[in-house]
Amino acid sequence: MSVASNTADLMAGRSWRTAIPGARAQLTLVLVAAFVWSALSVDAPAGIFHSGGTDALREIAGAFIAPDLSPNYLGTVIADAWTTLAFAVAGMTLAIVAGVPLGVLASGVLQRSRFRRLGVMAGARAVLAALRAVHEIVWAILFVAAFGLSPAAGVLAIGVPYAGILGRILAERLQDAPSAPLDALRTSGASETEVLVYGRVPASAADVVSYAFYRLECAVRAAAVLSFVGLGGLGLRISTALDDLAFERMWTAVFALVLIVVGIDLWSALVRRRIQR
Repeated sequence: MSVASNTADLMAGRSWRTAIPGARAQLTLVLVAAFVWSALSVDAPAGIFHSGGTDALREIAGAFIAPDLSPNYLGTVIADAWTTLAFAVAGMTLAIVAGVPLGVLASGVLQRSRFRRLGVMAGARAVLAALRAVHEIVWAILFVAAFGLSPAAGVLAIGVPYAGILGRILAERLQDAPSAPLDALRTSGASETEVLVYGRVPASAADVVSYAFYRLECAVRAAAVLSFVGLGGLGLRISTALDDLAFERMWTAVFALVLIVVGIDLWSALVRRRIQR
């Protein structure tokens, strides 16, 4: 019986492996056909490809290897990079302040009553969904209408949707904590709040902190994109350089943005390693 079942499994494995290339080929054809159909459907009177695109691409590539490293411009870029990072940190601080309590409520780990837990979870998850459903650019437009072109509009535009995202991730990680240590705490007489602090939080801290650092990287990019609401920083510097066709200055600002993201990634790795220890 075992020989027959092994033979059947072997034959099934061979048929699965032989079927995969055909499936991949069909999927590739479907994707290529979808791309061609999409390209032909684009309403572009002047053509899909710009006639001077090759020359522009050559200029951009040349500026990539020769960015503007003059002391005066480097000082300006460093100041813009600091501004961008400051707004990203401010937005993430707001996201953490609002997202952590909502995430704890959305996890339902503090309520032992089933009906109360479901009610609190449903309400908190609805709020989190509403916060993250709207893109930060749309939030920026709304806050600009309310507060004008001010840094507050940009910080709120980052903090509000990111609070919804962080809250959801925190809620899921708290729910997925291993049950054995939690049961041991309950057996010793711990309340659900103590189970949260001494059981769920240590089990999920590394993953949540790592994701928070990833969202900080996203906040840096968002702060650069949201320069039009009064943030200033690297996004405005890149936009100005592109308007002036100063690609060498554009690349300097882009490299500064990359360095910030790389620095955050290295910082995240160090913090995560320390938490795991």
